[in-house]
Amino acid sequence: MLIAVIALLAVPAAAAAGSLWLPPRAAALASAASGISCLALAAGLVPAAVRGGLAGPGPLRLDALSVIFLLATAFGYACAAAYSVGYLSTAGGHGLARPGRQHWYWAGLNLFACSMLAAPLMGNLALMWVAVEVTTIVSALLVALEGTAAAAEAAWKYVLLASSGLAIALLGTMFAYYAGARALGPGYDLAFAPLLHASAHLPATAARLAFVLAVLGYGTKVGLVPVHTWLPDAHSEAPSPVSALLSGSLLAVSFYAILRFFQIAQGALGPRFPRDVLLAFGVASLLLAALYLLDQRDVKRMLAYSSVEHMGILAVGTGFGAPVALAGVLLHVLAHAAAKGNAFLGAGVLARAFGTKRIPSLRGALDALPWSGPMFLLALGALGALPPFGMFRSEFEIVAGGFESGATAAAALLVVLLTLAFLGLSAAGTALLPPGTSGAARGAPDRAAPGRPGAARARMANGAAGASAGPEPALSRGEPSAWMVVPVLAGLVVLLVLGVHPPAELQGLLSRAVDLLRGAA
Repeated sequence: MLIAVIALLAVPAAAAAGSLWLPPRAAALASAASGISCLALAAGLVPAAVRGGLAGPGPLRLDALSVIFLLATAFGYACAAAYSVGYLSTAGGHGLARPGRQHWYWAGLNLFACSMLAAPLMGNLALMWVAVEVTTIVSALLVALEGTAAAAEAAWKYVLLASSGLAIALLGTMFAYYAGARALGPGYDLAFAPLLHASAHLPATAARLAFVLAVLGYGTKVGLVPVHTWLPDAHSEAPSPVSALLSGSLLAVSFYAILRFFQIAQGALGPRFPRDVLLAFGVASLLLAALYLLDQRDVKRMLAYSSVEHMGILAVGTGFGAPVALAGVLLHVLAHAAAKGNAFLGAGVLARAFGTKRIPSLRGALDALPWSGPMFLLALGALGALPPFGMFRSEFEIVAGGFESGATAAAALLVVLLTLAFLGLSAAGTALLPPGTSGAARGAPDRAAPGRPGAARARMANGAAGASAGPEPALSRGEPSAWMVVPVLAGLVVLLVLGVHPPAELQGLLSRAVDLLRGAA
């Protein structure tokens, strides 16, 4: 198992290094192989985590909680890397097609995945902070890689806000060190296990400050309100595979850091204070996201606000504290990685085919894209918690846990806000349903889709001065690339499995992780 843990970091690091000198096609295939290998390695760690975890060489440490987030990250990495093979091969005149740009894309994608896989494996709070900080640097470069003014602005805003948040998280880590040094002596080195073991002896004020600062700081990367403002721009302007990783994996990894501080605060202060803090942040995030989802016209910004909603659900579920709610939270991490990754990858196909991200202009997607159109609609349904997908199961467990814990008002409010968010997603989905011609001719395209006859005609329709009005051109029927279809199909299969009957090994992993969060193991 130790070899698998080390390989989880070594494989994407090697793929990142190789991508700088391999030919683009070879770098693409190597990256896809790296993603699939990491998913297999993460899945292979489940039995060891269920048995009780293990300590790796140096600061590496593995338990059931970290493996759940490794699975979410590795699955997103595998899907994004495979999808990117087709995404870049059909780039045409896009910024990613410029000479040398694809080498940096593949190197950045692999390094981004490596840093996200590293964070849950760190048994030291300081090194976990370093890993999360590296994700900020690498992902900001990926956001800006297409070279547009909007992408550069989104990346700059992301760097400023996320770095400010992580500076606050670093301050929280310093308070954790102070608390640990008071309880364990001056030789304490910010290792997580001894701090958790001694949490009952930590100074209450320092533990309280450490937790609040960690929630506010890491919450910036999670996208919790009010420190979420970077998220819609970055998710909207990044290349679609990067958006999928940002939402499905990075936000979850940042929430993992909050859960580690939650464990410490619960041991030092009792359950009430940390749960109340997370409930407050979670309800605020849900409320704002649900309202924004009701009036979105950009498909990727809509999915970004959906990410804020789902991170709020995780915070609320953790705040409920009941075992069934915590099990729902951890299942939700996995389901969200699959559903949101699917949605962003599907949105990438729609934007490439129609030349626009405007929702009203995507009319007729079900006709034009026989696979991606219906699968994107199913991904929206999964995000709206429709049965039989995994998010229905996880959100049902969270709501049930709210009533079980006695937080009746919060659970009822959660149901209302989830309904509002569902209405917003449903409104976007109905834009795809009516059969019709390409909406690209009706709205200014964000990014033309070279190589697609319909997109070429749409550019002509939009750019021809004084052209007489006439019938709008139909978008040619077909998928840009099979590489852009198979990963989304795999995500839907995972969502069905999580919703209908999660494997026994996974249920054992979730149960073990719930025990860790409750301090019972």
